[in-house]
Amino acid sequence: MGSPEEFVSSLKQYGVTKPISTAGPMGADLQKTKELEKFLVDSGLYETNEEAAKREEVLHRLGQVVKAWVKQITCLRRYTDQMVEDANAVIMTFGSYRLGVHGPGADLDTLCIGPSYVNREEDFFFTLHDILANMDEVTELQPVPDAHVPVMKFKFDGISIDLLYASISCLVVPEDLDIADISVLHNVDEPTVRSLNGCRVADQILKLVPNVEHFRTALRCLKFWAKRRGIYSNVTGFLGGVNLALLVARVCQLYPNAIPSMLVSRFFRVYTQWRWPNPVMLCPIEENELGFSVWDPRRNPRDRTHHMPIITPAYPCMNSSYNVSTSTLRVMMEQFQYGNRICGEIELNKVHWNALFESYVFFESYKNYLQVDIVAADVDDLRAWKGWVESRLRQLTLMIERDTLGKLQCHPYPHEYVDTSRQCAHSSFFMGLQRKQGEIVQEGQQFDIRGTVEEFRHSVNMYMFWRPGMDIHVSHVRRRQIPSYVFPDGYKRLRPSRPTPQMDSSPKSFNENEVSGAEHRERNHKRKHDGRVGVKQNVVLKKQASSPPADGVAKSNPCLGSVDAVSDRHELTNAESVNLSNNKQDELNRIQSPEPECASNSSVITSVTSGGGSPEDVGSASVSGCVEDNASGVEGMINGRFEDTTYGADSVIHVETVVAPKDEVLQEALHEQMEEIESSIDGERSSLWSFKIYKSGTIAIEVEKA
Repeated sequence: MGSPEEFVSSLKQYGVTKPISTAGPMGADLQKTKELEKFLVDSGLYETNEEAAKREEVLHRLGQVVKAWVKQITCLRRYTDQMVEDANAVIMTFGSYRLGVHGPGADLDTLCIGPSYVNREEDFFFTLHDILANMDEVTELQPVPDAHVPVMKFKFDGISIDLLYASISCLVVPEDLDIADISVLHNVDEPTVRSLNGCRVADQILKLVPNVEHFRTALRCLKFWAKRRGIYSNVTGFLGGVNLALLVARVCQLYPNAIPSMLVSRFFRVYTQWRWPNPVMLCPIEENELGFSVWDPRRNPRDRTHHMPIITPAYPCMNSSYNVSTSTLRVMMEQFQYGNRICGEIELNKVHWNALFESYVFFESYKNYLQVDIVAADVDDLRAWKGWVESRLRQLTLMIERDTLGKLQCHPYPHEYVDTSRQCAHSSFFMGLQRKQGEIVQEGQQFDIRGTVEEFRHSVNMYMFWRPGMDIHVSHVRRRQIPSYVFPDGYKRLRPSRPTPQMDSSPKSFNENEVSGAEHRERNHKRKHDGRVGVKQNVVLKKQASSPPADGVAKSNPCLGSVDAVSDRHELTNAESVNLSNNKQDELNRIQSPEPECASNSSVITSVTSGGGSPEDVGSASVSGCVEDNASGVEGMINGRFEDTTYGADSVIHVETVVAPKDEVLQEALHEQMEEIESSIDGERSSLWSFKIYKSGTIAIEVEKA
């Protein structure tokens, strides 16, 4: 029958619909929850008592600072002595701290509420800014007055703080202000409403979930998961803290008696099947005589363009995920499918919880990338400049979608990388590129996005606080050209055997034919790196960039790095367009017009023609070049099977046997050709292929159509 609390919970409806299930946990669910909670603790997701006490102390000291600031402004406004004495401001928290799911080192989201005569434009962003700037405890002070929600960012005694300001329509702010009271919204502007709603939304979420502790554990888990899978960044167009909290809260409403392990599993089950753009709502959208605009696609044309509406529960109800684009929604849905599959494996005891939190292998998932380099004269300038550019990267995604009619899909990766070898402050972001799945394209078709990039650069350079030294460079790089500084150990394309468990089967409820493109690529990545698939000896090498500089590529510059470091990249503002065919047409042209003399021993024969040949060659690919020393014997060989996936843009290579040469130079050459196999035979539906490397260093590729 369950506990009395569960019985009462089953009678109460949470949210806008009836629950999907009111079933409580079984014994296995209780055990899974214990294992999950232990995993979260072991992963360091909870702060210590000392850290918690320090946050409380910082909040108290910040409260004293803003109270003194308001009294100072009141005195300057020439109010009475009594008004100066009564003048007050209060500090409230919102976000993860108010929800109770913050972890070590997390930002502290705070809101300062002041009286009507203390404004944001001058008093907050100038007077308070100067007060904070003169405090020894405050570092990295950065005002962002033009943000959607104006904010000041800084560190107070080492704690990162985002401070908002709301001026409400009263002369004296009470210490026990009830922010849930709708009267706080009287006679305030839109930025103030957005600032106040951070606290109001957090309070409403906690009121609308059946069990707060279960909600918190599930949210903490899924927040960690989203970060590991590269989809935790509201500014980039993925999930932020509020978005994710609302999604988890809705699942809690649909399964009111579920415990954390069940909620995590149901989260993926629900959102892999969610029919976007149907909105996620915790309560009905409320209208009010105050007249603020609420989310309503029937009346507001702009709301109809939203791809993933996640509606806030506090008036005025807004879409918290308006940043989501077609491309970022696709990436999130792929990750939801991945999570759903792994949770199915966990329920069947095939894998443990750590399998759910494996890092997403972004730099193995695409063949083409955009590299956005951000440079500035010093660290302080970079902090401000980077924040501005990062907030505009979402616009680059939208521009590319627009200018290619959605045929070129983007995956902006919300992770910052730093090249410490550069002489100036530097940061870079990357974006994966691929043709739209199922899109029929002609051989050699290119996407020319130079104009798009130039438009993006122009919009970024409109930054009102621009200073000399601030610059941005957008380059097209292929997977093999990714700079080494993005990899944890500084090695490019490190390929040891991966000890991670292979997902050999899926739960019966999972449709294998619906595996997402990114998930398929991850399986392929694991398959290529797994030493258990009949491999005699692994080839463990790092790949070296070897392409010569092209005309128009950026030259040596202290802020760009050495010429060698950028020689493989193509600056999109003055070089060729993005070619997702991996220059296969150029390779074919080179083969069909061979050099009159034999290639040297160091030449590499990698390309495949599509032309005819002798009857014996029907069904096989012809190889152009001159192999001088076949009689000397094969020194190394890789055999495998190539399959073009149903998703069009990416291919699967099944490595069946590897015989590595003893000579390291030959190993490197063989490995280089392993890297190129996808571009060499891309487009064939299914092929059998073989590399053979001779003692001279010459490599031959044989490809047979299956």
